[in-house]
Amino acid sequence: MNYIVLDLEWNQSVNDTDEIPKLAFEIIEIGAVMLNDAYVMVHEFSRLVKPEVYHEMNQITSKLIHLQMQELQSGAPFAEVAEDFLKWCGSGEYIFCTWGSMDLTEFQRNMQFYDMTPLSDGPIAFLDVQKLFSLAFEDGKSRRALEYAVDKLGIEKDIPFHRAFSDAYYTAKLLKAIAEQHGDVMKYISYDLFHLPGSRKQEIKVQFGNYAKYISREFGSKEDALADGEVVSSKCYLCHRNLKKKVKWFTPNGRHYYCLAYCEKHGYLKAKIRVRRSESGKVYIVKTTKLISQEDAAKLKNRCAQVKRQNTKHH
Repeated sequence: MNYIVLDLEWNQSVNDTDEIPKLAFEIIEIGAVMLNDAYVMVHEFSRLVKPEVYHEMNQITSKLIHLQMQELQSGAPFAEVAEDFLKWCGSGEYIFCTWGSMDLTEFQRNMQFYDMTPLSDGPIAFLDVQKLFSLAFEDGKSRRALEYAVDKLGIEKDIPFHRAFSDAYYTAKLLKAIAEQHGDVMKYISYDLFHLPGSRKQEIKVQFGNYAKYISREFGSKEDALADGEVVSSKCYLCHRNLKKKVKWFTPNGRHYYCLAYCEKHGYLKAKIRVRRSESGKVYIVKTTKLISQEDAAKLKNRCAQVKRQNTKHH
């Protein structure tokens, strides 16, 4: 399997009044590196995109990426560059890899704006190298800048940062270092959710080392989602048994919901539901379940009691 390490540069409106809601970020450069299954660089891709929506460079963009609007006039229209890029990716098996979680979403948003055939009819599995770096070398929660990671691992800085190809090049070098030094974190796949599961059958259920993740299809409302049996179920991800809840679902803020269940074989499990807004304005659910200690279970029980007391006061 090949690894397509992708980086994009994009421009945006110089003021809010001129922003096109369906294309807040217009891609102006696509850069990529192809690695083989031994993480060796085998091909490169670098193309400018001629702007069709925003014809003035946003001040933040111009400071960051060192590109002038005149240079972009030598580029080709987005649809042409995107088609060439996808042909370059090839017909064999590959997985996209990006620094952070935005690139694939914005790539698909630009494709949709130009009525291109979608990359997928559902979520796309990819490697978020920024997340993998944190899991391998830091606390797993922090999200560092690309140059910070390059400096931390002592990778030679032989081309400038903040252009699409150069950032893809450094991301590829970091991916190789992570795979060689901490190969165990490579299993932590991310999912781009620009296109959500279209049916219950397509919903994502994936288990990692110490937690499980579930990504639902779209629902018309939060109430519809929270009435769905799969969404509110509490199962042990190790033995797959349905568990009785020790603490029923509660929410401190209306966006995140928690429950506590107990498995006689594996102990306490904490489940967390995040209610997210989809591209179409509907909602979907991301649920994580993980084993926790008896002490953490007691803290969750206390938190639930605190929320109940607050709700009682307000009523």
